[in-house]
Amino acid sequence: MVSYFYTSENWLPWSLLLLSLTCESSAFYVPGVAPINFHQNDPVEIKAVKLTSSRTQLPYEYYSLPFCQPSKITYKAENLGEVLRGDRIVNTPFQVLMNSEKKCEVLCGQSNKPVTLTVEQSRLVAERITEDYYVHLIADNLPVATRLELYSNRDSDDKKKEKDVQFEHGYRLGFMDVNKIYLHNHLSFILYYHREDMEEDQEHTYRVVRFEVIPQSIRLEDLKADEKSSCTLPEGTNSSPQEIDPTKENQLYFTYSVHWEESDIKWASRWDTYLTMSDVQIHWFSIINSVVVVFFLSGILSMIIIRTLRKDIANYNKEDDIEDTMEESGWKLVHGDVFRPPQYPMILSSLLGSGIQLFCMILIWGWVWVAWPPLLFVAMLGMLSPSSRGALMTTACFLFMFMGVFGGFSAGRLYRTLKGHRWKKGAFCTATLYPGVVFGICFVLNCFIWGKHSSGAVPFPTMVALLCMWFGISLPLVYLGYYFGFRKQPYDNPVRTNQIPRQIPEQRWYMNRFVGILMAGILPFGAMFIELFFIFSAIWENQFYYLFGFLFLVFIILVVSCSQISIVMVYFQLCAEDYRWWWRNFLVSGGSAFYVLVYAIFYFVNKLDIVEFIPSLLYFGYTALMVLSFWLLTGTIGFYAAYMFVRKIYAAVKID
Repeated sequence: MVSYFYTSENWLPWSLLLLSLTCESSAFYVPGVAPINFHQNDPVEIKAVKLTSSRTQLPYEYYSLPFCQPSKITYKAENLGEVLRGDRIVNTPFQVLMNSEKKCEVLCGQSNKPVTLTVEQSRLVAERITEDYYVHLIADNLPVATRLELYSNRDSDDKKKEKDVQFEHGYRLGFMDVNKIYLHNHLSFILYYHREDMEEDQEHTYRVVRFEVIPQSIRLEDLKADEKSSCTLPEGTNSSPQEIDPTKENQLYFTYSVHWEESDIKWASRWDTYLTMSDVQIHWFSIINSVVVVFFLSGILSMIIIRTLRKDIANYNKEDDIEDTMEESGWKLVHGDVFRPPQYPMILSSLLGSGIQLFCMILIWGWVWVAWPPLLFVAMLGMLSPSSRGALMTTACFLFMFMGVFGGFSAGRLYRTLKGHRWKKGAFCTATLYPGVVFGICFVLNCFIWGKHSSGAVPFPTMVALLCMWFGISLPLVYLGYYFGFRKQPYDNPVRTNQIPRQIPEQRWYMNRFVGILMAGILPFGAMFIELFFIFSAIWENQFYYLFGFLFLVFIILVVSCSQISIVMVYFQLCAEDYRWWWRNFLVSGGSAFYVLVYAIFYFVNKLDIVEFIPSLLYFGYTALMVLSFWLLTGTIGFYAAYMFVRKIYAAVKID
């Protein structure tokens, strides 16, 4: 369910080790730093990761189906992110030797004893095939891919047609044809190696640079096997596919072949095949579109600040004709109430503290991966290897917990500014409100996943470990930050608050809160919606996402546009003499999250083929978490931008 932002081996970044974390995590290495060298006939281990389907969103471990098993099944030690993603990396009985061909070999069973699938096993295999499941294998930590050749020039002659080669991650478990179900029981592995330059007296070394598979379905009668577990494939198109009848037992052979090819691709560039950006132009179009949106907002802000505000402030600061100028604009009229504490200041400061926690997690994310430089800069240079499965999620979990000290500090200082006194209760609210909602939703969804026996279900020990991390790391850090934030001098508001609240005049229809959300959310969402499509594809359709450079630019544009639109909205609200801007600005600034929700519903209806209840529940449950987190992030950005703006303009006015 989670997108492929990953890298390979298991180690925890040294910065986390210094903080005494013993959880195992994923490695990061710059391409070309940590290759594995093979000699002729060295074993190249083929491992299985999981089974996935975009129709069900439920991953299953490889041996949940009756595949051939080795004499001893060994599961790889997994990091937190891999467990949460549903990865269960396990060894397989495939015997692959470096640069050694195999024409056809029976994986399990004998020539006179094919594999027999029971009725229950046949029904399960048939169900997984109808649900469009893919099998994911890895060799030297490189995922297997199926080559797809598409022709771009459809109207031209066959000779002039240009092939557009794309790669599908994993291979299809089987296929359906005329209401019959067929299993891919023969795998033709095509591995590419790069021969390293060596001195004359040294043995050549090889590095795996690509891993492809051609799945085939060949019925039992067309496969000829001998006593040495070798087999002969049928020639041409004379064979029939291996049908799986879910109502009876089925006999078949699991076979495979291995073919090696030399490649000019170096080890450092071996992921380029999987991560080819064939649609770069649309991303640049998105960036240009977003920049236009930001310039549009900047123009509005310039008009307000340079023309209107300067005129207002100049008029307000004149000592003559004060009464006349007060009628021209209303934002000075509420100077005695603009900093009046809102309702539920504890909840507001807690939500904003969680938003600061999310914001700091994104900014400092890169320093956890490597000591230097920041991740986003590394990713923009194309140096972030995607082979570390689960590393992104592992890092995000730990970072969010450690950023609790910053979230607690900001929440504590704001809570004191809003005249709050119960700092211990406020700290507990900050540490549990947002994480508690996330944990509650995930726990309910996990119960449904448990019921489906999916590998995506978080094991009970992992859930206990997450709770221990929450209450043992995050909560104390939030309390620590809240304590120091509450003790620090509160924000210095430039004007005093009147004892008696001012009466708020009747507001126009367009000052309605929901209308404000619709108005404020459309422009930030317009700056990012194209990139959102690729992120959704990565998450829900098991595709790679590697466009960190574009994502970094879009994030910067999102921060700027949220800040600008928040300032515009709070200015219009104060001009309407409505000083209740605290909660309204926080909600309105996160208005783009509403459009993300609408887009998620559109994506579900038009792009995904999900019809069952539990997959639909998972989609909307995880989407709700995404929308909530996005609302907290953008709402916090907008709130602090508006707060700085309000303090600035009232500090520039002479108040009697």
